[in-house]
Amino acid sequence: MSNKKLILVVDDNAMNLKMLGSILKANGLSPAIAQSGANALKSIKRKLPDLILLDVMMPDMDGFEVCKRLKQDVDTQDIPVIFLTAKTEQEDIIQGLEVGAVDYVTKPFNPKELMTRVNTHLELKAAKEGLKQALATKDKFFSIISHDLINLFNALLGLSFLLTDPNMKLGAAEKEDYIQSILKSSRQGYDLLKNLLEWSRSQTGTLKVTPAILNLSQIVDLNIAFLNEHAKNKHINIFSSIEETSLVFADENMLDTVLRNLLANAIKFTPENGQVEISAKQAQENLVEISISDTGVGIKPENIHKLFRSDVSYTTFGTHKEKGTGLGLILCKEFVEKNGGTIGVKSQEGKGSRFYIRLPCQDNHSTIKND
Repeated sequence: MSNKKLILVVDDNAMNLKMLGSILKANGLSPAIAQSGANALKSIKRKLPDLILLDVMMPDMDGFEVCKRLKQDVDTQDIPVIFLTAKTEQEDIIQGLEVGAVDYVTKPFNPKELMTRVNTHLELKAAKEGLKQALATKDKFFSIISHDLINLFNALLGLSFLLTDPNMKLGAAEKEDYIQSILKSSRQGYDLLKNLLEWSRSQTGTLKVTPAILNLSQIVDLNIAFLNEHAKNKHINIFSSIEETSLVFADENMLDTVLRNLLANAIKFTPENGQVEISAKQAQENLVEISISDTGVGIKPENIHKLFRSDVSYTTFGTHKEKGTGLGLILCKEFVEKNGGTIGVKSQEGKGSRFYIRLPCQDNHSTIKND
């Protein structure tokens, strides 16, 4: 898959399109073309460009109207638009900036000057997106601290007060229920704090990836043993079909966190008497694919794209009303990608889910991200 930035060039003159396409290609960018405003809007709906070079004087719909429509649409309003036109009057330049363009280049133009402006606005867009992501991360972090941790401690304090209140005449069965509730809340709090600390270190760049050849079966078995009591409480059969000789090249702590979160997530959304299986297979010569499959409630198609995003608030209750923060899957994605891998999910509502991760199975330092 190409990482070249996509630049949409909109001009009703075929020679201009050809010339601009050549300039963009020569500078490592990927050009797309449209010969009218209407075609430009259709093209943008199919695939969002990183930047638009837009002519002003076009029949039917001029560039000002195209830009105005883009800025009114939440999906396209952040795409930088540079007007490229022979209209040089000051009022035209002002109008272009007023409808939302970031720059205005007059024809004839100097290719070096044009590319300097294009690259500047691509860099500004990337910086803006990075800031937006950082703010979303901060908001989610503080939301979890202020809401989920407070709720956990309220539960722990309330239950502890009931157990220690001399005026409460509790029977043995009631005491046992309260103790189990305290244990459950404590485990949730521990898992949440562990994820928060690891995620925080990841965001601040203090978490380093130290990959090694690992026995996948051993790490999986330890996580199954850790979560087995939780699975038993829901009468869920959790098991591994991974061969004892299966190897993976990854950071052990990160892989452990990923597997723990994915298995816990599968148990959470699987009803009583269900099943959770973890398996592995060779995906490519240097990749192993690890799958966590369940017979759970599944995921609605419109929600799948929300699972791994920190800028989208998406959490649901488990089949026993278990609470979640949505942090676990975000952490999984970050850790998998830092180890040079990919993560995805296939699911059908009411018919279970299969989360899968693909990781190197041998040393390949070019895939590891220590940033």
